[in-house]
Amino acid sequence: MSDRTLIVGNWKMHLNVSQASLLLHRLQERIRISSDIEVVLAPSMLVLQPLSVRLDRRKFRLAAQNAYATDEGAFTGEVSFTMLRDLVHYVIIGHSERRIYFHEDLKTVRAKVAAAVRNEITPILCVGETKEERKNGETRKVLHDQVTTALADLTAKEVQDMVIAYEPVWAISTFQGILAKPDEAQQAMDYIRDQVKQLYGPKAAKNVRILYGGSVDDQIVGGYLAIPGCDGVLVGGASINYHKFSGIIDTAYRLHRKAD
Repeated sequence: MSDRTLIVGNWKMHLNVSQASLLLHRLQERIRISSDIEVVLAPSMLVLQPLSVRLDRRKFRLAAQNAYATDEGAFTGEVSFTMLRDLVHYVIIGHSERRIYFHEDLKTVRAKVAAAVRNEITPILCVGETKEERKNGETRKVLHDQVTTALADLTAKEVQDMVIAYEPVWAISTFQGILAKPDEAQQAMDYIRDQVKQLYGPKAAKNVRILYGGSVDDQIVGGYLAIPGCDGVLVGGASINYHKFSGIIDTAYRLHRKAD
């Protein structure tokens, strides 16, 4: 587990270049530099490059929301991890919207995780069960399958350097979700870490960063950040509201100050 809290803002398919630049400006005004908190912004592919030249790198890092697993070739319209390697530190892989809307299966996610690592980009692997799967008592099976297959091509060293986000589909506002209670999130996150331990050993399990994602905003984030073993949060809709997103970061900052 990292002592540094990781806050990732997934802007999804929102904001053109000028809107994204304005949001970045407002965030840079409000967010302080902190050695305890790492803030990552994941804008659309179109926005990544122009934001990279305006970014205060003492405060922010960039993430891509997706990429194609093959490094180069005749794949019209795609952007590879190779193209992104000098632009981003992170890439979100296996997000529930990619799995549901674009039918990304376990094999596809596995290939993307391997491609990210091959190109020296840290994967933020998203895993989580649907409402139906949870209702049927399949949460652990789903998490087991998603974690083990996604990490299958990696070494223990590569696994310990990556990020896994537990993102229960039933708790995401996009899918009219209900909020997950912190103890529900903790059970799943502990299980994910245990899976890593069984597969890659205690060092990898200790060092891999595990986040929570699921309708996180500034009003409730403290309950998730207080979970033992939670290394941060993956934020969706609230990340394009500078009041809410800066509030999330302020909460993380206050929790660190309190712990100190």
